Amino acid sequence: MTDTSSSTAEKSLFVVFGGRVSDTRGKDFTDIKKLDVRGFYDLYEDALASWRAASQLNVDDAFTKYVIVRVW
Repeated sequence: MTDTSSSTAEKSLFVVFGGRVSDTRGKDFTDIKKLDVRGFYDLYEDALASWRAASQLNVDDAFTKYVIVRVW
């Protein structure tokens, strides 16, 4: 029988980062050295809250984009 308790549940890791993009429709960052890394999170909800906060700070700049990436 397989143990499905939370202690053996698969863990995830998310990173939130952003910066200036060359095209508002894409995710090609203009200068990778200037990326703003907001943090690493084990819960998607925490990553989403960080993404929302960073995006809200830059809401008037269409060329600044933040993303959530699942690392594993």
